[in-house]
Amino acid sequence: MKKNLSNIKKAINYLNNDDCIGIPTETVYGLAGNAYSNKATSKIFKLKKRSKKNPLIVHYYNLNLLKNDCLLNKKFLKLYKKYCPGPISFILKLKKNSLISKNVTNKKKLIAVRFPKHPKTRFLLKNINYPLAAPSANISTKISPVSKQDVIDEFGKKIKFVLDGGQSKIGLESTIVSLVKKPQILRLGGIEKNKINKFLKIKKQKTLKSNIVAPGQGKVHYSPNIPIRLNVKEPRQNEAFILIKKRNFSDKNYFYLTKNQNLKEAAKNLYKKLRLIKSKNFKYIAVESIPNRGFGEAINDRLIRASKF
Repeated sequence: MKKNLSNIKKAINYLNNDDCIGIPTETVYGLAGNAYSNKATSKIFKLKKRSKKNPLIVHYYNLNLLKNDCLLNKKFLKLYKKYCPGPISFILKLKKNSLISKNVTNKKKLIAVRFPKHPKTRFLLKNINYPLAAPSANISTKISPVSKQDVIDEFGKKIKFVLDGGQSKIGLESTIVSLVKKPQILRLGGIEKNKINKFLKIKKQKTLKSNIVAPGQGKVHYSPNIPIRLNVKEPRQNEAFILIKKRNFSDKNYFYLTKNQNLKEAAKNLYKKLRLIKSKNFKYIAVESIPNRGFGEAINDRLIRASKF
């Protein structure tokens, strides 16, 4: 416990000095900085090599600070009560007098916010007087990190500290829901789309066709920079093969997300396996057909974007 408190204090010291650090969440690891600081948020964009047009998600401990920054509405409060803290992010209207850095929102009047569930990051947020801008701790368009080592592999000494929280339990980014007008899911993720649609009584899900207003909407994302073939029955020679159902024989080229079609387990292992395949210097990846339901929808979304590098 003392070691944990010592690491939290280190994290707070770096954040108070406008540095960026790696933090654990239940979804993926984030690259965090003071969301009220232009200096800290600029560092996030520079480290990630991220377009300034791509907004950041801001992490809060609870509603206390959020009330100063955002206009809240009934649907948000309903979802907050049901799912927070947890793997869901919300697009809300920003208040005119908010202290949020304009870097975070690309000078727009909207903001993406969430309340992470990981106990270490919750304790961290509870003990600072500002929210944290924290996109995934990876170079833009690359594979998101699900462990401390992933963050170190990505940035090395470019960031000064990574708060270790073990492997991320969910392994996919948060689901993003816009609550500005009619509720709309902008990114599939840690909570299945059908659950949110059912809870909010959304009958049809429209596809967003406007400019990017939330992270994870780029055509190319989550990529290991290796060509990916989807819905494959049998792999080609020397092709890494990602599977979700156990085969009768084993092969060194086989990489299981799950062996019993458990899509939640498959989602948790997706980025971990993609990083492993990349580390083994495979030049091609094949993926067997993944059912497009529940967490399978989010997995397929990530793989489609990863295949377009």
